[in-house]
Amino acid sequence: MIQNLLQTPIEYLKGVGPNRADLLKKELGIETYRDLINFFPNRYIDKTGFYKISQLQRNTSEVQIVGKIVHMKMVEQKRGKRLVADFVDDTGRIKLVWFRGQKWIRENLKLNTPYVIFGKTNWYNGVFSMPHPEMELVADYKRNLRTAMQPVYPSTEMLLKKGITNRVIMKLMQEVLQQTGLKFSESLNSDLIQELKLIAKSEALFNIHFPKSQELLAKAQFRLKFEELFFIQLQLLRKNMLHKQKIKGFNFEQIGDHFSGFYENHLPFELTNAQKRVIKEIRSDMGTGAHMNRLLQGDVGSGKTIVGLMSMLIALDNGFQACLMAPTEILSIQHYNGLAELCSDLNIEIRLLTGSTKTSERKEIHEKLENGEIDILIGTHALLEDKVQFKNLGLAIIDEQHRFGVAQRAKLWKKNQIPPHVLVMTATPIPRTLAMSLYGDLDISVIDELPPGRKPIKTVHRYDSNRLKVFRFIRDEIEKGRQVYVVYPLIQESEKMDYKDLMDGYESIAREFPEFQISIVHGQMKPADKDYEMDRFLKRETQIMVATTVIEVGVNVPNASVMIIESAERFGLSQLHQLRGRVGRGAEQSYCILMTGHKLSADSKTRLETMTATNDGFEIAEVDLKLRGPGDLMGTQQSGVLNLKIADIVKDNSILSTARHYASQLLKKDPNLELEQNRSIKNAYARLVKNKTIWNYIS
Repeated sequence: MIQNLLQTPIEYLKGVGPNRADLLKKELGIETYRDLINFFPNRYIDKTGFYKISQLQRNTSEVQIVGKIVHMKMVEQKRGKRLVADFVDDTGRIKLVWFRGQKWIRENLKLNTPYVIFGKTNWYNGVFSMPHPEMELVADYKRNLRTAMQPVYPSTEMLLKKGITNRVIMKLMQEVLQQTGLKFSESLNSDLIQELKLIAKSEALFNIHFPKSQELLAKAQFRLKFEELFFIQLQLLRKNMLHKQKIKGFNFEQIGDHFSGFYENHLPFELTNAQKRVIKEIRSDMGTGAHMNRLLQGDVGSGKTIVGLMSMLIALDNGFQACLMAPTEILSIQHYNGLAELCSDLNIEIRLLTGSTKTSERKEIHEKLENGEIDILIGTHALLEDKVQFKNLGLAIIDEQHRFGVAQRAKLWKKNQIPPHVLVMTATPIPRTLAMSLYGDLDISVIDELPPGRKPIKTVHRYDSNRLKVFRFIRDEIEKGRQVYVVYPLIQESEKMDYKDLMDGYESIAREFPEFQISIVHGQMKPADKDYEMDRFLKRETQIMVATTVIEVGVNVPNASVMIIESAERFGLSQLHQLRGRVGRGAEQSYCILMTGHKLSADSKTRLETMTATNDGFEIAEVDLKLRGPGDLMGTQQSGVLNLKIADIVKDNSILSTARHYASQLLKKDPNLELEQNRSIKNAYARLVKNKTIWNYIS
């Protein structure tokens, strides 16, 4: 039975043994025959074509040539000797060079006999040369069983040190494919295979390791990438489906006075079409009796808060409470102030609970919450404490969800017998392809337009040599009554880095602008001191705020119109975008100035060009994904999420969309994979879930 054979420990494969098995397990995670077969090459050396010497180009590509050695000689050099041979075909001549093993090579090479040589070419003094070529007699070349394209597998220093070279891995791969007789059971149904014109599983696995041609390699890659992404999407979509079937949610059928009254009489501005669409999606979610689990993405300033409030009002109309949890005290206070102002004319009790809420007030909040007198509770992690008990929590909103772990979110769930509806909000736009894979089990809503009247922020890049002009510009803006942020990447200068540190920056700004008041905020300050400085800036007691990135997610200061980011090349794209979003919150024109030195890497240049070219967070997130890859983008706790064997979320996003489409179609027709025609998919799916080879990431 092929499945049993694939479970065989790798040490039993001819050419492995216990020591090599240990190394393969430690270095590459290969424990069984199946693991080895699913260890795919990361590139190929194409030996399908032959070059004539006259066709060689001055690049360092690898080429294959047929010809003869006509002459060999030893050449003295500073250290030791080298062996040089003249190799010719009917169009020209090239030098072959060996720096070691000359004696053996001289004794074994035959003059005037046809050879196939393969290697990298160098161009020097008008002559092509090839150091240490691979050589094979034409007679042997024709006899040997081989693939024209040679796979190159990922490796590590330790493997090479212990003699497990690419050639060794190729031999093991040939051995394991021969032992299995290429009889791999099919993992997709015949409809999919026909519709997408996929090659068979066995053919794909053979051609991914030993491609017979470029065309077959492309077909094998498409088949295996599609399959990998298909099963991931199948799991995410099934999880979402089962979630909706299993977990009953509150049925909010009423749209009453709170929602309608606010919408008709107290809405401070006209909603954008995107906001209306998202509120509709949330209303329909909460009115189905299934549990809502929705991710709301919106760029900085797109008006997620008002959508959050109107969702809470639906809960209140149905006799339930709501809560909003934010990652920092500053942010939760900002939410509280904003919502309290919006609801000032409604008969609603809103309270704030954070780590620094006084004990007496805390006690009162706990009591009022349990007897249902508080309608909306806003706060930080303090909401998760066991003492915090709601009378009937109907909706939980989580802001900036990537800052909360899974366990913390689960705690909110357990506040009720029936879990509350969950709305997760983020101002860090996630590219669609990544969202489909990380949050495939959440329904996703996107607010993709900014409220009217918002002027786009003007972003420019300036070098340190233009600093005096920038200072003049700051003075002009402050004299118009505006305020300015200056953000630095570091707090204490490290000896090796010549980046300006915060204190130097603070002193130079204080020297430059003696007539203005300056606030300073950084991560090592006590929260109370931080809040005090932020508050002074908010009240316009200070004109300039010098800070580190702690203000990335933070206060809303509509009067601040200039954001200066020092050493901007040291920030990632999403961070630059978040920082820029601190300005542009009022009616005035706002500016973001990216300051850098003259030495910039290619990636830094791309980031700065992207920032000056667009204000669209989703566009920026796509560039960020291409530059950094998905692991980095999601931060450390989630970087293992995208441990894919062959697909690449960035490059293969069209295959990902196709896979999601077909997975979704399949589940509509056969939600439990019970139909006979889907048996192969069901078996493969069950095996993957059992072996935990599909991501078991629950967002």
